[in-house]
Amino acid sequence: MTASTYTIRGMACGHCAESVTKELERIAGVTAVTVDVDSGKVVVTCDTDLKTADVRAAVEQAGYELTAEETSFGEGDSPQS
Repeated sequence: MTASTYTIRGMACGHCAESVTKELERIAGVTAVTVDVDSGKVVVTCDTDLKTADVRAAVEQAGYELTAEETSFGEGDSPQS
């Protein structure tokens, strides 16, 4: 599994998080979505290769803007210092 972190602009409340989560969960292979409204960060866990274009389309469908993709980590991987 791979976890990818994205920054999304425009989320302000729990309803925003629910909308984004709902759209991201529609992507094939997505197993978990964690949204932090305060930071604008979303972590998407997927058991297949996750394409940024698919994530961007889902975020835009929810009415928000994907502004950045951060490091992705596979199972057993860890961030390098």
